[in-house]
Amino acid sequence: MIVVIPAYEPDEKLKKLVLELREKTDYPIVIVDDGSGESCRALFDELEQYASVIHHEVNRGKGRAMKTAFEYIKNSGLYAPDEGIVTVDADGQHLPEDILRVAEEFGRDPSSLVIGGRRFTGRIPLRSRLGNGITRFVFALTTGVRVHDTQTGLRAFAVKRIDEMLAIGGDRYEYEINQLLYCTKQQIKIREVEIETVYIDENSSSHFHPLRDSFRIYKTIFSFIGSSILCFLIDYILLLGLTALFAYLTGGEGIRLFGMILEPKLPAIIIARAVSSFVNYILNHRVVFKSGGKGSVIRYYITVIALLVLNYALLRVMTAAGIPLALAQILAQCIIYPLSFVFQRKFVFIEKKKNETGA
Repeated sequence: MIVVIPAYEPDEKLKKLVLELREKTDYPIVIVDDGSGESCRALFDELEQYASVIHHEVNRGKGRAMKTAFEYIKNSGLYAPDEGIVTVDADGQHLPEDILRVAEEFGRDPSSLVIGGRRFTGRIPLRSRLGNGITRFVFALTTGVRVHDTQTGLRAFAVKRIDEMLAIGGDRYEYEINQLLYCTKQQIKIREVEIETVYIDENSSSHFHPLRDSFRIYKTIFSFIGSSILCFLIDYILLLGLTALFAYLTGGEGIRLFGMILEPKLPAIIIARAVSSFVNYILNHRVVFKSGGKGSVIRYYITVIALLVLNYALLRVMTAAGIPLALAQILAQCIIYPLSFVFQRKFVFIEKKKNETGA
């Protein structure tokens, strides 16, 4: 098991952690000084007798610091594919006993991602309790996977997954939520071990910025919402406009096709959805999920057709009940939207799963 510790402007708690790990284990330790500056140079120099210390000249973010350590481990060529890597925070929140428990759990299933999950009991800073609660709810809603502590930095995975971990986007705090999202997409099992909830001095040493870093964490979800709103407006305007146009052109009698009379809103919703779905696919493929190959087009339009049928059925029911079309479409989309997100993440924009050797 190799211990990776990203560190930005650490204090004596980092030294205490390293000394305790040295006392209790023979794990190699890799510390990344993420541009902490001269004020911390003496501390890192002292730690070099216990660990491999890598320096960033400037602060590049927690995610980038971990990737630097992963690259160092990969390039060393010293570790077997099933050897474990455990990432640990430098601020004293992860106890050596909990690090060992996560390492032991990883040993039982090296193919999984093991995380140390806090339960946030006792006296916890409000921003930490609230932030984790919201992230936990959103993560479960959008992935279908329940993880109690989505922001924990105590995690373990196999050396053979280094290339996958390096390919995950994000260089700062968003990297850790992206890692979890990647595992859910690739159907990599996430195993959670309960650990102690430790906050020292109200977590004053944390460099997590509530607004800036929370935005990075939720960026994927916000991007999806933004693309969905834009495409909804395209779909909504075209549906109402084309329905009115077809009704005007046919005198309200409907469109005759193959001996059948189609009510104006049926061809209108098909055309509107064809246009809006094309725009939605391009945005989600290139901007939001940034994944999905040739097969994603087929999977996407299977999803579009299924949701289109559901959309039309909902409109028929609601307009028959006397609800105006303009309002009925908004209500229908409130039902369809969460289904669309889940289907696109779990079914459409998935990456080809790598085998267990990482090939």
